[in-house]
Amino acid sequence: MRRITSAVAVASVAAIALAGCSTAAPEADGPVELTLWTGFTGGDREAYEDLIATFNETHDDIQVTMEVQPWDTIAQKLPSAWATGQGPDLATPSFDPNVVNKYLDTNSLLELDDVGDTSLLAPAAIEAFTVDDALYAVPANVATLQLYYNKTLFAAAGVDQPPTTVEDFKADAEALSGDGVVGLSLADHETIQMWPILQWLEGGDIVDADGCSALSSPENVKGLQSWVDLVEAGAAPVGLTGAESDSLFSAGKAAMQLNGPWAAAGYEEAGIEFGVAPVPEGVDGPVTLGSTVPMAASAKTQHPAEAQEFLEWWTGQDAQRQFALASGFPPVRTDLADDPELAANEIVAAFAAALPTARLYLVGVEGATQIDSEAYVPFIGEITRGGDVEEAADAASAKIDAITGCSGK
Repeated sequence: MRRITSAVAVASVAAIALAGCSTAAPEADGPVELTLWTGFTGGDREAYEDLIATFNETHDDIQVTMEVQPWDTIAQKLPSAWATGQGPDLATPSFDPNVVNKYLDTNSLLELDDVGDTSLLAPAAIEAFTVDDALYAVPANVATLQLYYNKTLFAAAGVDQPPTTVEDFKADAEALSGDGVVGLSLADHETIQMWPILQWLEGGDIVDADGCSALSSPENVKGLQSWVDLVEAGAAPVGLTGAESDSLFSAGKAAMQLNGPWAAAGYEEAGIEFGVAPVPEGVDGPVTLGSTVPMAASAKTQHPAEAQEFLEWWTGQDAQRQFALASGFPPVRTDLADDPELAANEIVAAFAAALPTARLYLVGVEGATQIDSEAYVPFIGEITRGGDVEEAADAASAKIDAITGCSGK
């Protein structure tokens, strides 16, 4: 889900631009053919492909073709394709849930009014995909970030268990560093965000309830400075992409990492003896970052009923049980919490346990995508490379307030 720089697309750009045209005339005979574009190019790709195969095997009247390509390719091609009535019937437009508003601006999304009982789906996801009381996407997945730790490196350093408090987290990161190993592998770009978790643990945030930047608050500056000090001490690397951070942990060169369920299979294949623990508790209690990928239908699809039937199936109990067991992701449904098979799966259970305290990144914030790319990511990059935290926070705050139109300062 999350890697912008993961594997190359299975189809050429030209094929992407033309395949699955949503304005094509319906077939006279045979099943309805739907095309789905996704960016699921990572280690969890097979789980998504198997889900599509199961749908096709159980639905004679509808067949879905999933075309997998990098997220940046979808971001380049899909907006104009859907705005002009071309492109696929269905898509995951981005790994950023805030993208729904972008497609609504061009009237590109089908309003979903026949996808089953959405009260049983992850509430944060449904809230993120609902605009003016109308639903425009369902969650293709939901996930949380938890703390991966290398059991071998912990034992070698004499650390008995993963940290449970912020102070232990920092102390362990330092204690586990040295001899070519970093205590905590952190990525700061081309990935799902990790640094907001560090801020939340210290009682800080990025934007407040009024849409104004919170980066310059004393809590944020003090908390971020403590993590920057760890980076400067060599306990965490500087400037990693998500893929580079994963590679470091896969190579046994990082003792801890914040990551999602999609990483587990790759670490198992790499032969890493790892555990998954809750993110250490912050000053305001347990908190971590949650993520969800929207799956939507084109407003101009020629098969709206069939597209919604597919979305209802995708979020149904059987499909979500299959997907969770294959991928390690929690199910997108709330009524599978007591499922014995899922509860017995260590990875699924670990990440599902964090759902009640997980927070989405900048969800519902005006200009969220712009804030991320133009203010927040550059800000983290600056302070981890020697920039003054307070001065950088003031500059980033000015950018954020300009984007959101904050009038509270």
